[in-house]
Formats: sequence, C-alpha cells, structure tokens
Amino acid sequence: MTSFVIEADGGSRGNPGPAGYGAVVKDAADGQVLVETAEAIGAQTNNVAEYRGLIAGLQSLLALAGDGAVVEVRMDSKLVIEQMAGRWKIKNEGLRPLALEAGALARRLRITWQWIPREKNKDADRLANEAMDAAAKGRPWQPSGSAGTGSVRTGSAGTGSAGTGSARTGSVPADSVGTGSTAAGPSEARELGLSDASAAEVSGRPATAAAPLAAQDSLLDLIDADAVSSDQDVSSGQAAASGTAGTGWRAPTTVATSLLLLRHGETPLSVERRFSGLGDPELTPNGIAQAEAAAARLSREPYGIQVVVSSPLKRARATAEIVAARLGLEVIVEEGLREADFGDWEGHTFTEIQRRWPDALAAWLADPSAAPPGGESFGVAARRVQATGDRLVERYEGRTVLAVSHVTPIKMLLQSALLAPLAALYRMHLDLAALSLIEYYADGPAVVKAFNDTSHLR
Repeated sequence: MTSFVIEADGGSRGNPGPAGYGAVVKDAADGQVLVETAEAIGAQTNNVAEYRGLIAGLQSLLALAGDGAVVEVRMDSKLVIEQMAGRWKIKNEGLRPLALEAGALARRLRITWQWIPREKNKDADRLANEAMDAAAKGRPWQPSGSAGTGSVRTGSAGTGSAGTGSARTGSVPADSVGTGSTAAGPSEARELGLSDASAAEVSGRPATAAAPLAAQDSLLDLIDADAVSSDQDVSSGQAAASGTAGTGWRAPTTVATSLLLLRHGETPLSVERRFSGLGDPELTPNGIAQAEAAAARLSREPYGIQVVVSSPLKRARATAEIVAARLGLEVIVEEGLREADFGDWEGHTFTEIQRRWPDALAAWLADPSAAPPGGESFGVAARRVQATGDRLVERYEGRTVLAVSHVTPIKMLLQSALLAPLAALYRMHLDLAALSLIEYYADGPAVVKAFNDTSHLR
C-alpha cells in the first residue's frame, strides 16, 4: 500500500507579523513531491501559521489519497507535533480551534507524528517564505510546477483564513482505492470517482458488519416536510405517519419508482488503491462481509425490494447475489451498469499513472470528455449509464429496484437526478458497500433521498 509524508511549516515576520505557511506531500517510498501548497495569511503568530500549514497538508493528502491513507507528518514545530500527538496540552485558547480542525482531519488518516530539525524541513520552509515574499509584493503565491499534474485549490486552509493560496497536485484513483477519498474540484485534485477507479474516487473504507445506527435505520424512513404538521418535532428524526414519500417539498401525485443504488464490496484492488474498471477482481473476505451486512439491512422492512439488477462484473455480481439470496430473488444482469473502462491505467496506482502518463492524467482530471489511453471518457460512460437508468425506470415503473454497481455509474445516476453537470462527479465520494436512493415520479422530477449511507457497516 502506498504511504505518504507530509512536511509542513509556517512562519511570521514579527510574531505576530506578516505570516505564511507551506506544506508538501511526498511519496514515502522515493520522496517524489506529489503536492505543494502555500499561502500568505496576513498578520499572525508563528504557531498559528504552523497549524495552518499542517491543516493545508492534511487537506491536500485527503484530496489526493482519501480517507485511511498512511502518512507520517513531519514538522520542525515541537509544539504542534507534541500537541497533535496528545502529549502536550493546548494552553493557548487561540490555537485550540486550529488544533481541533487539524485533529478532525488527522482522524481520517493512519498517521504518525514526527518532529524534525529545521534543516530537514527545507521544502515546507521554502514554500512558507515564498508565500510571504509574494504577499509583500502584492501577489498570491504561485506553484513552481514541479509537483503534480495540475493547479489545484485556491482558498485557504483553516478557519477564518485570509488571502489566497494555491496548490499543485493530481488526484487519487478509483474503485481500486481501498479507503475512500474526498473529492476536490475538476481543476483540483479529484476524488474522481477514481476510486472504483470509477474514474471517480478512492474506494470506501474497509468496514465490518455491525448493527445500523438508530438515527437512520432505513434509507426510506425519511421525513417528508409536507407530511409533518407544524407542531411535530421534525428534529427528532421520526417519520410522519403517512407511508408515502413526497417529491421535494410537495406531496406526490403518483407512486414513485425507487432505485436503491448499492456499491459493491471490497476487492484486492480496493485495498491496494489501484484503478479498477473493466478488470474483474473478486471480493475479499471483508468485501463479502460488507455485502452480507447490506443484505441483512435490505431484507428488513421497509425496503420491500422487488427486483435486483447488477453490473456484469464479478465484484458487483457477487455482492448482488448475496443480497438477492437473502431476498429470495434472482439477479438480472444489466451491461450498462458496468464500471468505466480505464484502458491502459487498469490495475495501476495513481502515482504510477502520474509518472507514466502525466499529460493524459492532467487532461482526464480536468475534462470529463477526456479518456484514459485506450479507455472510456466520463462523457461516453454517462450516456451509457443514463440510457440504462431510463430503461430501468420505464421497465419497473412503480416498483423498488436494487441496482448493484460501481462508483462511476452510481455517481452518474445521482448527478443526473440532481440535474448537475458532469463535473459534479469530482465532488462526490462513495464508500464501498454504500447505499444511495433515488425516487422517480412520472409527474415530477427525480428526488435523491439518500447518499453514501453506510450505517449497516458500523
């Protein structure tokens, strides 16, 4: 599994005075720089700038590799390292919000903390000084172009930040990627549906089966605003007495066709964070457990699933068959629910692709019409998936259908239901074995009722 290093620093010329931060994400195996980010943050103290550098580094890694990534954070600030490691108390209340923000990001990663002397933190120190120098000239910091494949984020790290920063990076991949990723934007590092290499993101967290949370035991047990009287406590999460869900804020005038979307369970490529498109890996033991947890949930009321359809690929078929066996139904294979074709990138990690096909990767991250070498663009895949979705809704009108598929097709169905542009794929994240729900009404719009629900895995 790929592991990473974050080096972060911040400084202030005056303490407090004009301040800035810098952070760099590297491949731990060979030290290759994957992301650089920096920003001037106005008049701040050294410690505030150091925390802001840490937050920027953590955000950059999450955008690049997703939740669960293995990383060693290195800083020459003994204060920040010891506080984040829990060995020193936070006595300065002004730092507490930043420490809490950094801690929330850190909990999404498999992280170790390492103090290093300043002379070993030269890259981050250089970036912080570049940001402060640029601000002194009235300009934002601009990346040098040495890292990654494209310019990423404008904006700042941490709360209440001032100024404008930017970063360079690529994004992390696909179904393949085992532990879920966070999305960035089309011009940012993308989650991309990459995970299922879905072109779209890093795959979901490895989770084991457990009882679903009481707060949302069922995707269908959701509040309809029109069905709740003004004196009812909507915040309690209790559904209205009426069993019929509405479209948006209005009561329905027809019976909905409910499309439950289930992403398949974990595969070996998910664990290793490799692009997984039309390749056909099987489920891991944990992936089978995830499918069984979904089956246990979906076999209960109020789901009432009447039809199970699946992508033809083994990882989806196996997941669907586990659920269908619990429901006493047959699995109907739908070719259009297959994952996007990643061509020559199949089975590779994001870092490998970045090294071998940097220009093609940059184009793919920036434009849904760009295809991997020998593969399929998001635009082409979207037309296939939309046609399949339309057929399912027409064929099974008024029924509840479970569709077992992959990151890219599921995101595309959700994107279409929301009338969002195709670039919205880069802003969604789906975990392994996650459930989403779209309801289609003949007399109104499609309504997304649930998204990325994994309560059955907890």
